[in-house]
Amino acid sequence: MSEKKNIAILGSTGSIGTQALEVIEANPESFQVEVLTAQNNYELLIQQARKYKPNAVVISNDAHYKTVFDALDPEDIKVYAGEKALASVTDMDSIDVVLTALVGYSGVKPTIRAIESGKNIALANKETLVVAGELITKLAQEKAVNIYPVDSEHSAIFQCLVGDFHNPIEKIILTASGGPFRGKNPEELAHVTKQQALKHPNWDMGAKVTIDSASLMNKGLEVIEAKWLFNLKPEQIDVVVHPQSIIHSMVQFEDGSIKAQMGLPDMKLPIQYAIAYPERLKSNFPRFDFTQYPQLTFEQPDTTTFRNLALAYEALKKGGNMPCILNAANEIAVEEFLKDNIGFLQMSDIVEKCMEKISFISTPSLEDYVNTDKETRIKALQLIK
Repeated sequence: MSEKKNIAILGSTGSIGTQALEVIEANPESFQVEVLTAQNNYELLIQQARKYKPNAVVISNDAHYKTVFDALDPEDIKVYAGEKALASVTDMDSIDVVLTALVGYSGVKPTIRAIESGKNIALANKETLVVAGELITKLAQEKAVNIYPVDSEHSAIFQCLVGDFHNPIEKIILTASGGPFRGKNPEELAHVTKQQALKHPNWDMGAKVTIDSASLMNKGLEVIEAKWLFNLKPEQIDVVVHPQSIIHSMVQFEDGSIKAQMGLPDMKLPIQYAIAYPERLKSNFPRFDFTQYPQLTFEQPDTTTFRNLALAYEALKKGGNMPCILNAANEIAVEEFLKDNIGFLQMSDIVEKCMEKISFISTPSLEDYVNTDKETRIKALQLIK
């Protein structure tokens, strides 16, 4: 790379954020940390700031502002606090790429603000496109902003399309590991614990994404995200269960040819690809060895047992604010499952009931999305209590 890219990491203390910092540390000639943000983990944010020397940090929970300020004032690092600061910090002219690694709905407004500021986005927050995909993709076109996917599956699709952007896609095939409960029936799932659900067989992720993977909601959200990233119809997006997680996703073109992107499951590779694009930087990531994987297997997802994937397709086909309802209900359901307030299978019940009860809006504005999200969360909690 001829010049260093200045990176803002929204959500630097989470799983994606910490791995992104490892990528940046391994490539000091290519990247510089410009902004770091965290919601509550002020202790790790302070450690990161002292190590990587960003221009500014944001602690979203302003109760921790004084602690962070006192710690970083001697380092000459600007400290801001609150949700408004989180959204506005991406206005800084010095930022080249904004990596949105926030969890859930919290990523929507900061991502919109970053696009309005003309910043290229490395998107690890799939919920942003799930909730407001039409609004965000339109805004990105208006501002001539690129959105580079960080999810391993969407990164795989993007990598398969490089050199083939001009060729129409017949369909894409998103792969799913199947999670820790692949093959289990509803009777078995009725009694699983959060500890079991948090043990993903292949990927090391945060709690929310890990639970979503166990319930196949993560794949459902990725289906909706793929529609907006690659301008596809629902019938052009397939899901196949691939337990080894070596093929990260595939593209089938109109001539019948299929391109696949392969590699060991390691999120640092798609993170590096997104923030370095169009360069492929040399890495020391572990290499895939075909002899260690004599069999790669594939099967249809069980959408009867794991209903979340079917609900996500339903929300995508309905459009409007329905994916926003799906996402908000799921976020509450996952929170309550992690608190042991509901069982594993009840998460799908909550999502389905919210999709039935919340008012449908066919062409929502940003304000409609905000209100839908709020209304759905209230309804989901009511259904649980």
